[in-house]
Amino acid sequence: MGKGLATGSGVALDLIRSGRATTRNELVEALGWSRITLARRLDELLEASIIVSVGQLDSSGGRPPETFAVNADAGLLLAVDIGGSHTRLAITDLVSKVLSVDEADIGLNEGPAEIFEWAGQVFDYMLPAMGKGRQDVVGIGVGVPGPVDVATGRLASPQIDPQWDGVLAREYFNNRYDHAVFAVDRDVNIMALAEARQGGNHRQNLLVVKAGIGLGIAFVLDGRVYRGARGGSGDLSRPSPYGGSLQRLESVASGAVIRRELRERGYKVRTSADIVALADSGDDITLKLLEETAVAIGQTLADVVGLLNPEAVVIGGNLAQAGDSFLDPIRQTILKGAREFATRDLVVEPSRLGLAAGITGASLLAQDALFDAERISKLTRTGPTG
Repeated sequence: MGKGLATGSGVALDLIRSGRATTRNELVEALGWSRITLARRLDELLEASIIVSVGQLDSSGGRPPETFAVNADAGLLLAVDIGGSHTRLAITDLVSKVLSVDEADIGLNEGPAEIFEWAGQVFDYMLPAMGKGRQDVVGIGVGVPGPVDVATGRLASPQIDPQWDGVLAREYFNNRYDHAVFAVDRDVNIMALAEARQGGNHRQNLLVVKAGIGLGIAFVLDGRVYRGARGGSGDLSRPSPYGGSLQRLESVASGAVIRRELRERGYKVRTSADIVALADSGDDITLKLLEETAVAIGQTLADVVGLLNPEAVVIGGNLAQAGDSFLDPIRQTILKGAREFATRDLVVEPSRLGLAAGITGASLLAQDALFDAERISKLTRTGPTG
């Protein structure tokens, strides 16, 4: 950030958004600015309707301090969470409160053109149903089941369906929302973002797993989602049982593998939700395949736990809806395989946000892009920067 922008309104907004500083005194103390500079920046944010005054805190004496918050009603965010066999859509306010949701069994195999056109049509129905229109949308966040090149925003993985490789998701929304800020990331990364911000556990170091038709791993380190140099973090492998080469974990332990095994046995299975339904019905073959998959995941995660020493391993995605039949083997395998020091206080638990983690994370991704400190500082700057 440039020298002038270091005292821009976006820097103050960051603190207000996070809740770390919401009054004038707290902001002055946190930022080290003069009261004149802070007053100017708050006025800029208020005039742009980015923040609002939300009343006064209780005070033990003297005048109660005025508090500030993001203006949640100043626009809408669209959230898209694309999975291997299921896609969820949501419309949220500017603090990522979900206002409307839709979903369908449409996923990776349908291809980007079909999925994004479907999403556009559904949003065109959802918005008027809320009394809103395209002009009210100020940000869009999308989660996709594969790595995203952080430099270009393009999907960048030869392992996912070839029709997705190199896709620039922004292009599919330009004709409807060319005025909106746009952000895209790997689906498990947006889930990790949601768990870190809204999971309610206040943990700074997490290992997050999304288990559905595909399998994704994400890392939250010191409170931030770690994406790697290009966006390719979390693509884990394990030794082949036949010796020699390594196998991608997803190729041997995912909903797609369970689905293939069940189909070979004559089951009619299409989605990860179908697998969970069979497990819930007590189907022995499905339960055995789920356990084998969970053990394979746990064996690899045990090494990662030893490497990163997270506070918690969070399991989400549709397969996590199978409950203890899936979670317990992962938990026990990690505890057996990792060093005792790394597991002494380790928590292995299901996502606290459940299936809403993806759309929540997509909205937070859009929110971060919309309220980027440098962007806001440039947008609102009206006077001196010192």
